[in-house]
Amino acid sequence: MSFPEQDWRLLRSLHSAALGRYCARVPEECAAVMQDADSPAHDRYLCLFRLIKERDGRIAAAFNDMRRSTAIQRLAAMILLGVTTDEELAQFSRATRESATALAEILGPSKKARKAR
Repeated sequence: MSFPEQDWRLLRSLHSAALGRYCARVPEECAAVMQDADSPAHDRYLCLFRLIKERDGRIAAAFNDMRRSTAIQRLAAMILLGVTTDEELAQFSRATRESATALAEILGPSKKARKAR
């Protein structure tokens, strides 16, 4: 599927806002880990290290390598991260929305994994 020019321009403009939303969320998660007074300092450090490493992988999947050939994957990753609004997604063409949301469902945690959480 060819990524439409209008959707490409929209994704490029959405990129910065979505990245900002994600980057605002990560320090809050880090602060929550560090404020867990019931855990020893070393355990908090290890948890923080794993959290940052995992979040770094997620940020790369959603925001690095922005090319038209990877646009659907990047949009799907942004959807999975929850950094796009319904209003923003509604601006994309129907085909792009359907492709990105279908890919997000495929790449997202399975229903079994979601129930276990």
